[in-house]
Amino acid sequence: MMPQLYRHRWMDDEIEAFREVVRRYIAGELTPHLEGWRRQGYIPRQVWAPFGEMGFLLPEIGEAYGGAGASLAYQMVVQDELAKAEFPANTAVHTIAAHYILEYGTEAQKRRWLPKLVSGEMLAGIAMTEPGCGSDLQAMHTRARREGNEYVIDGAKTFITNGFTANLLVVAVRTGEAGSKGVSLIVLETENLAGFQVGRRLEKLGQHASDTAELFFDGVRVPADRLLGETEGNGFAQLMSQLPYERMLLVVPAAAVIERAVELTLEYTRQRKAFGQFLYDFQNTRFKLAECATLAHVVRGFVNDCIQRLLDGTLDDSAAYMAKWWCSEQQCKVTDECLQLFGGYGYMAEYPIARLYADSRVQRIYGGTNEIMKELIARKL
Repeated sequence: MMPQLYRHRWMDDEIEAFREVVRRYIAGELTPHLEGWRRQGYIPRQVWAPFGEMGFLLPEIGEAYGGAGASLAYQMVVQDELAKAEFPANTAVHTIAAHYILEYGTEAQKRRWLPKLVSGEMLAGIAMTEPGCGSDLQAMHTRARREGNEYVIDGAKTFITNGFTANLLVVAVRTGEAGSKGVSLIVLETENLAGFQVGRRLEKLGQHASDTAELFFDGVRVPADRLLGETEGNGFAQLMSQLPYERMLLVVPAAAVIERAVELTLEYTRQRKAFGQFLYDFQNTRFKLAECATLAHVVRGFVNDCIQRLLDGTLDDSAAYMAKWWCSEQQCKVTDECLQLFGGYGYMAEYPIARLYADSRVQRIYGGTNEIMKELIARKL
């Protein structure tokens, strides 16, 4: 059994009751279909509408825009439970996009898009990464030029989560010269949008139920009021200012996956025999599990502290960067150690530990590579 953490002060009775409702919904309504979604390579957009109707997509959005006005802790609980159930990051990306609109959109933009994002009528994606640019957002080439009351967008994006299923995209574009001051965000409603094309759904090492796609913009025309906010050139600052919250949407699943991996491995090693005894009875097995359980405990404590700081408004950029790189590193380490204890069965995709291992690897890459995280930490030392 995993060590029991003390009840952190952000975990009140209402949040724990909400967690139980989310857990039951995922187990009853989503998990039975997950293997089929893995095989087809995406979760249909329509799946998230009932999830939204239950209040699970964006509980933190204010009542004026269709949400419950709950604290961000409720969103953290949703991400925790989805990760424990092996769901990929589709709703995390949806959440990040909604928060860009919430924080920087005009009142008209908020009222146009937020209720549909809360309800699940619209599924959002964020189109930042481009071929050849990677984490260097200032080097992007996709351009939006102003023509009268419209923007005309040309360019391409890659590695876009929800790129195939989303019908609303927050797109990072160049509206000025090179550098951060020339970047803006434009919101696209993609259904039947002339000049917009979804390219390949990319085959990945893991997270097979999460669609990741190439996107192409060939003379895409949208009204000028689709610019996020009221003036051009604020896109880079808008992207950067949401980083502490975004990092938490990565580190909470890291803690959940670590705990799940240890639980699975404890169960397996106590049932599987080798050389006449259970695997758990070998000292090496017990020592490895002791190490992994300790890491699970420490990661969860760190994550809970970061959640509390997020809720208090004191989670600084450096702490968020530290949490992202360190927790994702421990996630990959623990899933690897646990897979090893399964032996050959750990390499079989039908075993959850194999899927957790494959799904975990991208955590060190997306949301800013861990190398970038360490560079950003070092700059503030």
